[in-house]
Amino acid sequence: MRYFNTEGICRPEEHYMVRLDERLEEIKRLYVDRGKYFVINRGRQYGKTTTLYALESYLGEEYHVFSLDFQMLSTADFKDEQTFASAFIGQMGKFLSRRKALLEGMNTAAVEQMLAMKEKSGLSLNDFFEGLSRLCETASKPIVLMIDEIDSASNNQVFIDFLAQLRGYYLHRQDMPLFRAVILTGVYDIKNLKLKIRLGEEHQYNSPWNIAASFDVDMDFSAEQIAEMLREYEADHQTGMDIPAVAEDIYQYTSGYPYLVSLVCKMIDETLQTKEYSGGHCWWTKVGITEAVNRIMKIRMPLFDSMAKQLNAYPDMREMLEDIIYQGKRIPFSPDTKSISMGVMFGFLKDRGSQVVVSNRIFEMRMLNMFVAEESVNSNVFRYGEKNRPQFVSETGLNMDLVLEKFVEYFTDIYGDNDEKFVEAYGRKFFLLYLKPIINGTGNYYLEAQTRDASRTDVIVDYLGEQYVVELKIWHGDEYNRRGEKQLGEYLDYYHLDKGYLLSFNFNRKKQTGVNEILVGGKVIVEAVV
Repeated sequence: MRYFNTEGICRPEEHYMVRLDERLEEIKRLYVDRGKYFVINRGRQYGKTTTLYALESYLGEEYHVFSLDFQMLSTADFKDEQTFASAFIGQMGKFLSRRKALLEGMNTAAVEQMLAMKEKSGLSLNDFFEGLSRLCETASKPIVLMIDEIDSASNNQVFIDFLAQLRGYYLHRQDMPLFRAVILTGVYDIKNLKLKIRLGEEHQYNSPWNIAASFDVDMDFSAEQIAEMLREYEADHQTGMDIPAVAEDIYQYTSGYPYLVSLVCKMIDETLQTKEYSGGHCWWTKVGITEAVNRIMKIRMPLFDSMAKQLNAYPDMREMLEDIIYQGKRIPFSPDTKSISMGVMFGFLKDRGSQVVVSNRIFEMRMLNMFVAEESVNSNVFRYGEKNRPQFVSETGLNMDLVLEKFVEYFTDIYGDNDEKFVEAYGRKFFLLYLKPIINGTGNYYLEAQTRDASRTDVIVDYLGEQYVVELKIWHGDEYNRRGEKQLGEYLDYYHLDKGYLLSFNFNRKKQTGVNEILVGGKVIVEAVV
């Protein structure tokens, strides 16, 4: 039986996976057929290796494809030109020995001369590229070179020289035949490399491969593509799931990030849907997806470890993310801003309507959990929520009315005399810190990206299969508040809820703090004012 795979290459005969035919056709038509040299640089576990694996087969009828992996080279293999060229030829030889059909389309003499160069004393990159040129010139089909995990080579001078040679042959390919197309994959954008050339020197930027075409193929999965994958699963398992609805809910959490899509599905299939856990209940539902995400939030895994590492390594990026998440700050998208370009490269950020946003809900939830956990160490607000947790929760649910009532009392007593600037900067952060220990271990929360701005943030709380929508607002007068009440009522329709919560941070000195219940458009809204 096939299964959802989150480790290594996905293969359709072994795994449930989104079919890549449209993506492969687009890469072939726009890049390979046009003879482009390009880099597929995406965040970790974005399906780059799986795409290369599928592309090798897809191109096979029209091209000879050499598919190499720089992870197979050691640091010592980049010592100098001879060592690198010899190691590269060795990898080509191993690849050709596994592809007998490919060898039949190559000129035997050119192949033998190429492989014999491995033992040549004083082998230079010029010699190496001359051999490659003969190989490409005499082959029965154009040759495409694909190299995976290019990041492992990027801090080596010999690799810079290798890219420079590729560039030279590309510019003079009418006279010096070489590969029809070159495809490199990695997290980092190597079109401009930051390299320490010699010990003791400052880091320098080099542009050895500025002939590389910009790769604009969308590698995220759509809700429709996820649904097609689930149809294959459903044909095998007959769970009775509502496929379009489940696919849309998975997409809402993942935004189609390939690894996260497979991870959510794997969690449902291999943990929630097992006989020991499910008791015959179908977990391919909104509730099941929520439970799967809650469990993912508690697991340590390389993707999230990498995220924490990069946020610590780039404090400007982290500060920007905190502003976006806590304050709803709108930041114009600019690829020339380092913190933004780094966030996009790592897969944490993306452009939505010319604004910087976190690339998917799961990443944002994980970041929020991390930020809150670090803040909680010295947070009186967190400790207050933790201490009073028993009165808010029971085996049947969460008393959100009381949660808001006690927060108003606490915030008014401790922070009521602070100025507007302080409350705008910290009010929503304090509520999130207060709420976290109350729902921790049983529920989770996330911030609704569509409604977030400097004045408004909607917090969606999932607890024991129930959802609670809490709108956090900065007070801007009675008329603005009435519009907010109406907006919340409409938003509750979207979530099929009859009751919602509105927490207003009011700077009016004559304000009346407290909690009251109002009816708006047939919806009950519990309104709290601090």
